[in-house]
Amino acid sequence: MTIADELKSRNFSIYGQWIGILCIILCFALGISNIFHFDIIILWSVLLFISGLVLIFIEIPLLLRICPTSGGFDAFIRRFETNYMRAAIYGVMSLIQWLSLIRYATSLIAAAVFLLIAAVCYALAGFKGQAFQSSKTLGGQGVAQMIV
Repeated sequence: MTIADELKSRNFSIYGQWIGILCIILCFALGISNIFHFDIIILWSVLLFISGLVLIFIEIPLLLRICPTSGGFDAFIRRFETNYMRAAIYGVMSLIQWLSLIRYATSLIAAAVFLLIAAVCYALAGFKGQAFQSSKTLGGQGVAQMIV
């Protein structure tokens, strides 16, 4: 199954996962770039960078198999294998970034918007009763099973 076939599947969990990949890139880029504000925004920048690190393990299951991680971390990441749990973590991460507006508006808003879109996609998949489906391109069911 190619990326185009996955996107044509009309499964919102696939959409959420691909938007999640975009969120990872934004989390790293904006987390690093906003660290140089030398203000309280550094707090939200660090939280965004940490969010990116967590999301990379949530969205690319192959990494849990090839990276040495602790059992506790693996158990934490495995909690987010359903659409509702992924919607929840993306929603919380988005809310944290929206709270950066308390100080002033920065480019962290872009991350908040995309995290919210991913949360909505996962929530829609849950509400529509769609089973969680991981992209095979990103190391989902097919690739991760071949490594074991």
